[in-house]
Amino acid sequence: MSHLAFRDGAGATPLPPPARSRSADLVKAGLGGLRARPLRAALSALGIAIGIAAMVSVLGIGAVSRAGLLAQIHRLGTNLLTAAPGQTLFGDSASLPAEAVPMVSRIPGVTSVSAVGTVPGATVRRTDRIDPAETNGIAVCASRLDLLATLGGRVRSGAYLSPATERYPAVVLGAVAADRLGIDRAGRSVYLAGRWFTVVGILDSLRLAPEIDRSALIGWDMATALDFDGHPTTIYERSADDAVSSVWSVLAATVNPQDPEQVQVSRPSDALTAQLAAKSAFNTLFLGLGAVALLVGGVGVANIMVISVLERRQEIGLRRALGATRRQIRLQFLTESVTLSLLGGLAGVLLGLATSLTYATYRGWPLALPAQALSGGVLAAVLVGAAAGLYPARRAARLTPTQALAM
Repeated sequence: MSHLAFRDGAGATPLPPPARSRSADLVKAGLGGLRARPLRAALSALGIAIGIAAMVSVLGIGAVSRAGLLAQIHRLGTNLLTAAPGQTLFGDSASLPAEAVPMVSRIPGVTSVSAVGTVPGATVRRTDRIDPAETNGIAVCASRLDLLATLGGRVRSGAYLSPATERYPAVVLGAVAADRLGIDRAGRSVYLAGRWFTVVGILDSLRLAPEIDRSALIGWDMATALDFDGHPTTIYERSADDAVSSVWSVLAATVNPQDPEQVQVSRPSDALTAQLAAKSAFNTLFLGLGAVALLVGGVGVANIMVISVLERRQEIGLRRALGATRRQIRLQFLTESVTLSLLGGLAGVLLGLATSLTYATYRGWPLALPAQALSGGVLAAVLVGAAAGLYPARRAARLTPTQALAM
């Protein structure tokens, strides 16, 4: 006979098998244990929530930043190359030939080319009463009229230099230069190279040419009157997308045929690409910190579950005396641990999603949160809860009814 039996005058009757708890019963029992100690449960789930929120936020902000930078790179283009003077064989600063710009424009595939040249010794100040040594890091540069079109920039206020203004004391300020000078609109005057110039325009920020943001741009002819020698210091070139590599290979030799090794060629969009790699490295670091926070939260859940087993010994003994098996006791506490971690994980996912959404809205970037970050956060919480509750559940299951009731 497979089950226990009792005997009376009518014979032997088998006892019914122990009842099996359904999944809904286990979840109900787990939630009941959490509701009995809400503050303790909330504090335990908080550790899981912080860890999951940190991980989801890192992945979300990383995805948002990557999407935003890729959108910027796509909008600004990767077909802009710059040529700047390097150093001579003896370590002195080299210079670019004055005729370099028209020479570059003859390269097959080049669609536009422009340049700026630093005006030596010239400074720009808000008034003539400011010490000339206080430059605020603003450079005075001669600019060709097609510079803004080549860079794909925009004027925030006023207008750019034109054939009517390039020969006169008119200046266009970069975004940073205007902020440092306290100029918020065109029409104001600044003291430049010992004379007053009228601000005819203020530029928006140029991501591919940050040096222009910190510059005061005057006409090429006007700069010549200020002892500018006509040699460009930076040449900006745009070409067709399929011609970037071929133009790069001949740009240095075209700019300075006699000493091409003294020309530094670069692609500004590579700096944005490098930002993507740097963000990925930092994301890995912060993801590791989030994992540590999640581990600490799991330890807290395990500690709380061990305390719960000690406090509920009589409940365990009573259930065992009423026929609950070791497996049922083990599943009850394991379910309670997983439920606690799952609630914390869901709260963490929502918090991380809100953080990513806030960051994307603040930067004006699209929300590009990977779905695996959300599902991964919930799965990580479940796994941590299962691992944290395994030992307390086994400890509860090992208690016999007599041991539990006698304590």
